[in-house]
Amino acid sequence: MTAPLLKVRDLNVRIPTPAGVLHAVRGVNFDLMPGEVLGLVGESGSGKSVTLRSLIRLHRPPIGMTGTVEYGGQNLLAASEAKLRDVRGGQISMIFQEPMSALNPVLTVGEQIGENLREHKGLRGRAAQERAAELLDLTGIPSPKARLADYPHQFSGGMRQRAMIAIALASEPQLLLADEPTTALDVTIQDQILRLLLRLREELHMGVILVTHDLGVVAQTCDRVAVMYGGRLVETAGVNSLFHAPKHAYTLGLLRSLPGAGEHRRPLQPIPGGPPDLRFLPPGCPFAPRCEYVTDECRAGEPPLLEVAPGRFSACIHHDELPALKPTLAEVGA
Repeated sequence: MTAPLLKVRDLNVRIPTPAGVLHAVRGVNFDLMPGEVLGLVGESGSGKSVTLRSLIRLHRPPIGMTGTVEYGGQNLLAASEAKLRDVRGGQISMIFQEPMSALNPVLTVGEQIGENLREHKGLRGRAAQERAAELLDLTGIPSPKARLADYPHQFSGGMRQRAMIAIALASEPQLLLADEPTTALDVTIQDQILRLLLRLREELHMGVILVTHDLGVVAQTCDRVAVMYGGRLVETAGVNSLFHAPKHAYTLGLLRSLPGAGEHRRPLQPIPGGPPDLRFLPPGCPFAPRCEYVTDECRAGEPPLLEVAPGRFSACIHHDELPALKPTLAEVGA
């Protein structure tokens, strides 16, 4: 069998605050296979972006990280800074959530792509310029050679996102971390960027972890889904099985809150309440205060993430009691 490209075991991230330690990521475990697209979903504040940044150790003290992130036979959380410099931007690249703040406003787009090419591919001068133009062309930016001299503010939102993708792909990485790459983009540009990522995944055979809160994006692009709530994974499954038969009450709530498709539309069913404060988690299952299936057993202790079917993991005591979704609601994942 093919070995995982990335193995994450018991990943924890703790952030000190004046009101106490915020345990932002709690015991996260997952594998990513070569060429696989894994969607990481959940409400805002569930720990998705914190998890993604911790994979390449972007958090700095006093933020604490424990566990193992195994890539290429080495734990990146224990690797030297010199090793991380080789991995970051080279073998593992990241697309940040907001390109306007992630791009340097005083450097041209060509200079920013050239930095990556110089650091990880050893390209300089005309060779670097030609490769940078190729990357912009690959991401669909018109007149790529001319646009290399432009600054980020001269690009539209969709073009800035494409420039971020070009920078991330300059080193031909084995793993791409994409933190909500289509946020705040119109649906046409969003579709173009998602198609671009899937095409590049096929061409480069790279693994992708896609952080998003948009389940429609997950249905369109991902092979497997990991659902986060309260700083931990509560369900992982293949896309089709998760959309049609969720095994955690939180996943069911997310899918029920989506607009239905087809002729028989129904009112949305939002999840009551809000996400928990990670500094003061309730006893037992963190979703219990918002769950319609809650029992005393749920409040007695936090359920572990267990395999409930081949390739399916859930941290819900009542996973067998949850209903399958009706076709009009499940069509989103078709």
